[in-house]
Amino acid sequence: MDYKIIADSSADLLTLDGAEFESVPLKILTKDKEYVDDASLDVSGMIYDLSKYKGTSKTSCPNVGDWKSSFGEHEGVFCVTITSNLSGSYNSACLAVEDYMSENPDKKGYVIDTLSTGPEAVLIIEKLQELISSHLNFDEIKNKIIEYKKKTHLIFSLESLRNLANNGRVNHAVAKIAGLLGIRMVGKASDVGTLEITNKSRGEDRALSDIFKNMLGSGYEGGKVRIHHCKNSSAAERLSNMIREKFQKAVVFVQETRGLCSFYAESGGLLVGFEGGLK
Repeated sequence: MDYKIIADSSADLLTLDGAEFESVPLKILTKDKEYVDDASLDVSGMIYDLSKYKGTSKTSCPNVGDWKSSFGEHEGVFCVTITSNLSGSYNSACLAVEDYMSENPDKKGYVIDTLSTGPEAVLIIEKLQELISSHLNFDEIKNKIIEYKKKTHLIFSLESLRNLANNGRVNHAVAKIAGLLGIRMVGKASDVGTLEITNKSRGEDRALSDIFKNMLGSGYEGGKVRIHHCKNSSAAERLSNMIREKFQKAVVFVQETRGLCSFYAESGGLLVGFEGGLK
């Protein structure tokens, strides 16, 4: 079959070499401006603007039409979304796939709720690409990606939780602690796709150590790692080196966050997706 992978822009991925792929943008909204998380977005400019902005800001997910228009004429589509507990993107994608299949009974679609975002979503997308390249049928790919998702994880370290708190994603009392006396919030995407704080780490050294300890505690044994950072390449590289010192054969990728993840991670934030043990 002719398959296509579509992901919302929370995956921080615009292109995927060797596969039919499309990113469907989310939006970041203020009273004065709309930032569309696509290839034309000036992410650094958005981060600067929002750091100076005194009003409230929010995000907007792709609608059903946005998802449907990305499907094209492909025989099968796999949609990858940000956690359904933080966005309506998953529900929109599900409705789009239902319409797609009802209008085209010979075609198939499946929506993957990552229960996460950013680098963990990319791990899932890359696994989909690998499975498609293996010439498996649609249901085989679906079943294998369900199993793979049980072994992927997300750990994060955030210096600020302002935008998360303002959008109801974390408690305001918890958010106020972040940044005080150099406190960084280290946490994980829970099994149900919510944000779970595991450590209140004082200073970057402690935060990186706590991230790595959490990875090991989640069964990390040298598998693939993706580190996405918001204006904090030095910390990302330090963490990459820590991982490689213990696991010499580990494959670690480092990249900057794009719009949606930059909005929530804020400057200094790290998002770490990795293959580990069963959740």
